[in-house]
Amino acid sequence: MDWHLRRVSGVIHVGANTGQERDVYASFKLDVLWIEPIPSLFDELCKNIIALPEQRALNYLITDRDGAEYAFNVANNGGASSSILELDRHTEIWPEVRFVSKMTLKSVTLDTLLGTENRYQALVLDTQGTELLILKGATGLLSTMRYVTVEAADFESYIGCARVDDIVKFLNGFAFKLVQKHKFAELPQGGQYFQLLFRKQV
Repeated sequence: MDWHLRRVSGVIHVGANTGQERDVYASFKLDVLWIEPIPSLFDELCKNIIALPEQRALNYLITDRDGAEYAFNVANNGGASSSILELDRHTEIWPEVRFVSKMTLKSVTLDTLLGTENRYQALVLDTQGTELLILKGATGLLSTMRYVTVEAADFESYIGCARVDDIVKFLNGFAFKLVQKHKFAELPQGGQYFQLLFRKQV
């Protein structure tokens, strides 16, 4: 699902973890802003991109609220499944994943954090069920975006998480159309996880 990266010059990636996609972004010569809330992962991320001057990182928890405190759950899989939400049916696909610690983090919206920043045209969200919250706090930023990539399930993976239809409905309201839907996991008895790519309709 990388074809659209040829059509942009910059990407904001929320839920960076340790920057696993950094080489892909570098191959497209993109200006990249990574955002990662977990301090230890943020430190590792910074080390991983030190040789990539076009990539930078910020250590923030992003939601739809400024200055709100959240109990943030840290997962045992290198932090990949960490979330402010509690696990629900996620464990039916990945039974080995569990939360091993909590930390209190204060949130900020993308609109507050980035203001009138307009050098990025693609937004990537991989935040374990809070993607819709982030979008609700980024309505200003969405006006500058051409593409949005979101990871979402069509079932209750995390308690209270947004599902695929919720994401589609919200982004349709900002003139984004779903143009690609890639399934990467599913429940044995039904229910699927997708990577969704949206393109702004002009």
